[in-house]
Amino acid sequence: MITQEEYRFRRQQFMQAIGKKTIAILRSAPVAIAHHDVEYPYRQDSDFYYLTGFNQPNAVAVFLPSQKKHKFILFVEPRDLEKEQWIGRRIGIEGAEQLFGADKAFSIEKFEQILPKYLTTAEHIFYHFGRDEKFNQTILNLWNKTISKRQRIGFAPQSLIDLTNILHSMRQIKRPLEIATMRKAIEITALAHQQARKFAKENCFEYQVQAEIENVFRQQGSEGWAYPSIVAAGENACILHYTDNNYQMKNGELLLIDAGCAYHYYNADVTRTFPIGGKFSPEQKLLYELVLQVQLEVIKQIKPQITYDSLQKTAIRTITEGLKELGLLIGNVDDLIAQKAYKPFYMHNIGHWLGIDVHDVGDYKIGKEHKKLEAGNVLTVEPGIYVSPTIKPIKNQPDIPLKWRGIGIRIEDNILVTQEGHENLTISIPKTVEELEHHG
Repeated sequence: MITQEEYRFRRQQFMQAIGKKTIAILRSAPVAIAHHDVEYPYRQDSDFYYLTGFNQPNAVAVFLPSQKKHKFILFVEPRDLEKEQWIGRRIGIEGAEQLFGADKAFSIEKFEQILPKYLTTAEHIFYHFGRDEKFNQTILNLWNKTISKRQRIGFAPQSLIDLTNILHSMRQIKRPLEIATMRKAIEITALAHQQARKFAKENCFEYQVQAEIENVFRQQGSEGWAYPSIVAAGENACILHYTDNNYQMKNGELLLIDAGCAYHYYNADVTRTFPIGGKFSPEQKLLYELVLQVQLEVIKQIKPQITYDSLQKTAIRTITEGLKELGLLIGNVDDLIAQKAYKPFYMHNIGHWLGIDVHDVGDYKIGKEHKKLEAGNVLTVEPGIYVSPTIKPIKNQPDIPLKWRGIGIRIEDNILVTQEGHENLTISIPKTVEELEHHG
């Protein structure tokens, strides 16, 4: 769990990065409506939470590196006992200062009145235009009003700068408490995958397996799923983001489970594929071993200074070579790669950053240069092969025999980049053919 000391350190690092005579403004996430007057469970904006740990809506965080006393200000909803009786406790102004380390807190109702006083002390405004269009306009209006007064007051911010480049670079490097929190999310996720393998059997519905997984998530103290759980049997596994989860499973089919929990805002993201009934068919086994070979080849390469692009190229080459060996592709491997003949079977990237967001923030490419991995990065490695029942190979490639069609396989692990190389954080979750057949 992230401590207030850690949040304070992050704010110090952030304010040092944006420099003196600046002001940074972050808005909380809006409330999302499920239907009529029913709200979805609230989840804070990830950037806002990263710097504050504050998990209530209708709030604004302001950072003022050049101020002596009020470097970190929170605007929040004040306590209101009558409203709290209906919707739950508010942190309030006092709580924002005492519990969340704000140097000063104000009612959110006073934001437009108070902020201009601080704007006149800054040369630049750091802000990200987010989902709250009304608040975006508020910032522009307040800035414009300050500029209009510059002739009399002698000072106003000269520019508005997107803060995400700085903040997202910080978020990409996971600190020890973040890694510990992710380990806990992964530990819970491992238990859920273990329970799913024990429970899944012929005639089960996918949603019953989903219920077992998500029950473990909540029973073990997580907030629940990090993303809607994918429980895809048979040809459903060929749909990358399948979430209907309403099919009744049959022996002999593969079951692809892509599920991970969120623990104190940090996420796991794990995929395993195993046979219902405990035995791979010959074709399933061949494709499964190819996907596993690809994943192991990619993970083996992970270390600082390696680019994500190089990992993707390794995956593409290994998959292409394997598909050719199986007779699913024909021709020279380099030519097949140039023609993207693998695309009907493998159409996504090898993985993504992982952290507070499942698809976490951070660049993969800056200009023409691919970003190099650094110690503290956490990424997924998730190759897959999907032989859809309606697969259409590219021109001059053979039609796919029926025995291969309907097989979808993905294997996904969460990898921490270390100074020495890497650590597979999800290594405890079985994935070899032997493990899955013995414990299917």
